[in-house]
Amino acid sequence: MSKVFRDFSKNIFVNKGILVGIPIAVVIVAVIIVISMATKDEPKEIEMKEIFDIENKTENNDEISDKLNEIEKIADDNEYEVKPRIWQTSGPFQIDRNEYALGEKIFIRIGGLSLQEKGDITVMRPLNSTHYSVYLTIPFDGTNKAAFNYYVDPQLSKTRGLCSIDDVLGKWALVFRGTHYPNLNFEIVNQTVPGTSWEPVC
Repeated sequence: MSKVFRDFSKNIFVNKGILVGIPIAVVIVAVIIVISMATKDEPKEIEMKEIFDIENKTENNDEISDKLNEIEKIADDNEYEVKPRIWQTSGPFQIDRNEYALGEKIFIRIGGLSLQEKGDITVMRPLNSTHYSVYLTIPFDGTNKAAFNYYVDPQLSKTRGLCSIDDVLGKWALVFRGTHYPNLNFEIVNQTVPGTSWEPVC
């Protein structure tokens, strides 16, 4: 066999090898890509399934439903309902209700003080049916401020002698010292704002 023919047959064999090898290489690369994509999606599917299972377990959790039932029961037992504002007025002084539940704030609104008006709003708490004690004093001075708002938040306090709800319940009064304006009266009734604690402190 001549050298030319040998070289020619080698070239044909090499070219056939290249031609056959290229599609095989393409198929192998495609298979690798498909396998790698399939394994990348698998963890996402597992992760989503786990999240779904956790959500289902949470929704069916007896502890959470018991807590919700307990909160609803507290609200029902107390029959707490926010009462509408009924403003009481004495000169430039106002309070927003005549009755408050335990845990509600008393909103005092002061507006239109004259320059000469100066004194204290004295918040009086009941000791019994005839006697009161000073709970808090709020100074006012028309030369400094003609109008402002103030919240009073009666709470149990050992230092103030408010040991239990019995010391908070009853008829309270606002006395406007240094003026001729009549007192404003309100009552704290035996209803509790849900979420507030009134355990005895002394």
